[in-house]
Amino acid sequence: MPAPVDLGPAEATRVVTRVLAPLAAQGAIVRRPRMTAWAERHQTDRTARAVLMRLRARHHGAPLALRLGTRRLVVVTEPDDVRRVLDGTPEPFTPATKEKRAALAHFQPEGLLISSAADRARRRPFNEAVLQADQPVHGDAEPMVRAVERAAATLASAIRGTGRLDATTFADTWWQIVLEVTLGPRARADQELVDALGVLRGDANWSYLHPRRRELCRWLHHRIESYATTAEPGSLVAAAHDRDPDTAPGQVPHWLFAFDAAGAATLRALAVVQARPGERDRVLAGAEAEAGGEGPALLPYGRACVLESLRLWPTTLAVLRDSTRPTTWGGRTLPAGTGFAVVSAFFHRDPERLEHADAWAPEAWLDGRNDADWGLVPFSGGPASCPGRNLVLLVASHLLARLAAQDLRTERGEHLARDPLPATVDHLGLRFRLGAPWA
Repeated sequence: MPAPVDLGPAEATRVVTRVLAPLAAQGAIVRRPRMTAWAERHQTDRTARAVLMRLRARHHGAPLALRLGTRRLVVVTEPDDVRRVLDGTPEPFTPATKEKRAALAHFQPEGLLISSAADRARRRPFNEAVLQADQPVHGDAEPMVRAVERAAATLASAIRGTGRLDATTFADTWWQIVLEVTLGPRARADQELVDALGVLRGDANWSYLHPRRRELCRWLHHRIESYATTAEPGSLVAAAHDRDPDTAPGQVPHWLFAFDAAGAATLRALAVVQARPGERDRVLAGAEAEAGGEGPALLPYGRACVLESLRLWPTTLAVLRDSTRPTTWGGRTLPAGTGFAVVSAFFHRDPERLEHADAWAPEAWLDGRNDADWGLVPFSGGPASCPGRNLVLLVASHLLARLAAQDLRTERGEHLARDPLPATVDHLGLRFRLGAPWA
């Protein structure tokens, strides 16, 4: 394992301006529409990949160390290094990085990701139990899938009325599902909660550079607590309240935040599926084959399509860790507080490792190839991997299957109908038309 190499001024500038700055500009906590559109126009992920590939070759796979003000950041370039960082979480590589703590404290000050070691020891098992991290199909899947069915039927009716589907309309439907799954049917139309969360997430994009709206954060917490104390059976907050009523409200904001990213992945997956008739047929055939069984279907191919969307266009732009103590790496000792970054778009599209780097290949999630690759981290990895992975994939795959049944055409679908696929796709700019192809 080579020691981290200190980048010279010119190399460090390229990493900052062509890799890190475009990621930050788009918004780590909630996407900024103008910047995501800009990123697609300039295909910023393709540029970032090229920069990191050249530096990896020049420095023989060594991690790349650079200074960001008073901070030292190490950008890893090999899957084995990803494994070491993620497997070493939360000690000696904590997910509660300085920037992440400042950002997430805007709306989830008690969230698992930014918890101390002592709080994490209590909150992690709580999250795993409520989200049923080890179960492919959640025990409350039936009401969850019913929520998807209701929202999808309403959306289908709207599509038939207007003949169109855009990202805003999709997002409204997605939030109805997320609120019902998380907080219960009473919450499905709680736009005030969604708006408050959106304001706080917008502030969180600026991390410690933006003052905190403590009153609004308290309002959000109390609103969630009101659903928890009168929880409706089958909702996540009901299970959370039954397990630990004191811990429950502080964890819910992160579930809502994480679900939002899954919506972006589902919309991108839908765009590819509707641009490729063969893929649409496979999604529908998979849903049909699973229908009629006991309980909600697993939908393996639909899940694989959502995972493939997350591989090609990661919603977690970079996985970050901070070292909690001095760390020896390849003979070099790095001080405590060193930051480590896994740039997802680089590893997920690495042509030196992946034959299908720029191709649509859901089957690689079914045959085990992608799960065996430590460079592919759509839900992070190691002890801090997302405990909601299976739950998110359940909800997303069921919505994907129902929307795939609509006769939609993807705007600019020619860019998604064949490989290689674009490196950057702005999900906020996706649009569909019912029936007739786009002129």
